[in-house]
Amino acid sequence: MTEQDVENELLDYEEDDVDVGDLSGEDILAIKKERVKGSYVSIHSSGFRDFLLKPELLRAIVGCGFEHPSEVQHECIPQAILGMDVLCQAKSGMGKTAVFVLATLQQLEPVTGQVSVLVMCHTRELAFQISKEYERFSKYMATIKVAVFFGGLSIKKDGEVLKKECPHVMVGTPGANPGPDPQQDPQPATHQTLHPGRPMEIFVDDETKLTLHGLLQDYVKLKDNEKNRKLFDLLDVLEFNQVVIFVKSVQRCVALAQLLVEQNFPAVAIHRGMPQEERLKTSRDVSWWPPTCLAEGIDIERVNIAFNYDMPEDSDTYLHRVARAGRFGTKGVAITFVSDETDARTLNDVQDRFEVNISELPDEIDISSYIEPTR
Repeated sequence: MTEQDVENELLDYEEDDVDVGDLSGEDILAIKKERVKGSYVSIHSSGFRDFLLKPELLRAIVGCGFEHPSEVQHECIPQAILGMDVLCQAKSGMGKTAVFVLATLQQLEPVTGQVSVLVMCHTRELAFQISKEYERFSKYMATIKVAVFFGGLSIKKDGEVLKKECPHVMVGTPGANPGPDPQQDPQPATHQTLHPGRPMEIFVDDETKLTLHGLLQDYVKLKDNEKNRKLFDLLDVLEFNQVVIFVKSVQRCVALAQLLVEQNFPAVAIHRGMPQEERLKTSRDVSWWPPTCLAEGIDIERVNIAFNYDMPEDSDTYLHRVARAGRFGTKGVAITFVSDETDARTLNDVQDRFEVNISELPDEIDISSYIEPTR
């Protein structure tokens, strides 16, 4: 590793010089803790290359713009790729999906006609999203086949896919998983699970570690009838790959999507009233996502700006929303509209709970602070 590589792997921060000659070990530790309070402590200075992953996986990771593993990834991936069962618990935005996707792809030796990896999900959208994550990270692993199965689609067609184009990675929901017949297609006895048996347990439950590295968080104080104009103004001046906007109802979702299109902003609306196939088809090319269909852990690739057009009801929902931008340590900005005292209280709760400073949106934002430079 060259000297330049080493410098690139380290987080860029400055510290004031302190004379520690007369300080005890406990005093020094207290100073270090104070310095990191409210900072991006969920990101390690190590890089994904330190996990000794396959070159094809590293190439895909770099292509996605990811550099530093999160707390969860740093703790779990090295154990999982060695075949250890892992039980991992962490909040949204910590990169849990990448843990099992990268760990299973690292170990996968594809065998024709055999399912090697089975992933079970509790929602259709999550199953669909995880299958796309497998496709994204196996982009340079040409022999790997991925398939997803869930309700609302043809079971007969799913069965044909399983027989004729048997995937190596199968993602699905319990009720819709066609699964191979164990009597006709016996599977090897060895297995690894990333859920309970007697697994290694990893919990990331320190709420101060939920601040996302690289994610700016700002608010705009305004009246409810001023939101549309402010949104359009910001979309005019900000640079973005994709934008996700959260509102509080299906009606506002549909109306705002129509207004965005009329203002020449390419936009689509997704809400709980849409048929399953239409929702999935739209989500493949989505640039706008309302909360009425939001499920925990669902990502929209390349989102670097998230708007809370309507303030969420609590701090948990706030975290799930803003985590759509700045995932895996990439840069992004979350902008929240605050229109009344209730919104202000929720914003204060977020700052107190996660020990993060959410400041008023400045007149000008440095583009390098919220969008990744071109490689």
